[in-house]
Amino acid sequence: MGALSKRAAGAALMDENITLFACPICQESIGVFEQGRLVCSSNHSFDIAKQGYINMLTHGAISKYSKELFESRKAVIDSGIYDLVEDKIGELIANAETVLDTGCGEGSHLARIMAKKQGIGIGIDIAKEGILAAARHYPEQIWCVGDLAKSPFARSSFDAILNILSPANYEEFKRLLTQNGCVVKVVPQSGYLHELRAQLYADSTKESYSNEQIVARFKDSFADVSVERITYTVPLATELVPALLEMTPMGWHKKEEANIHLEEITIDVDVLVGRV
Repeated sequence: MGALSKRAAGAALMDENITLFACPICQESIGVFEQGRLVCSSNHSFDIAKQGYINMLTHGAISKYSKELFESRKAVIDSGIYDLVEDKIGELIANAETVLDTGCGEGSHLARIMAKKQGIGIGIDIAKEGILAAARHYPEQIWCVGDLAKSPFARSSFDAILNILSPANYEEFKRLLTQNGCVVKVVPQSGYLHELRAQLYADSTKESYSNEQIVARFKDSFADVSVERITYTVPLATELVPALLEMTPMGWHKKEEANIHLEEITIDVDVLVGRV
């Protein structure tokens, strides 16, 4: 018997974890139909793509993120510069059996974290190009094009929700958490990529950064919050500099004549953990 197609393999993985899903239109339960669609009890239907991911968007969406950006993001993450951050997240969610990565992009963080632990990971992003890349590179997890404002997941489904350098929807996070679940949010600290910021924004107000408002909002949203700062500097290969510029919004506004030279880069983040 031949290997399953990517669509069939994705459908099988979704079927094994179908209780995590709900129809984003009516929030009714949903099931896999003929290995090609998810169909709810009200007959709303969502196609499983041939690449093995599911598109559960209920509206059109235009993403500013390109295929090239996600390729660059994967190259930078695969280089290991975020290893210590991923290791910390892995420690924090060691006992989580169901993990949702919100704003997962091309899925590298989630895949690398889940490779070291038991359980199932689901990544969701509104950007189809990111989910396409995730499904292509990491078929061991479930990948979903979707919008948490019209959530395709069932209440109280996830032991851990990850939100790594990405916008948040705290009310939806709380709806989706299991009773003892947690949200892990990673936000930049003042020194994050400061070598790049110094060259792009020299002598401007953008050269400095504060996450004070983001952290305050997180603390307002959860009853039990802890914050841990992780900061370190690592060498950066010359060939990764263009990829770093491509993946970060800071690089999108670079003037053509700007000559960026980086031999090392600083990762400086706060890891916030929230429980309801």
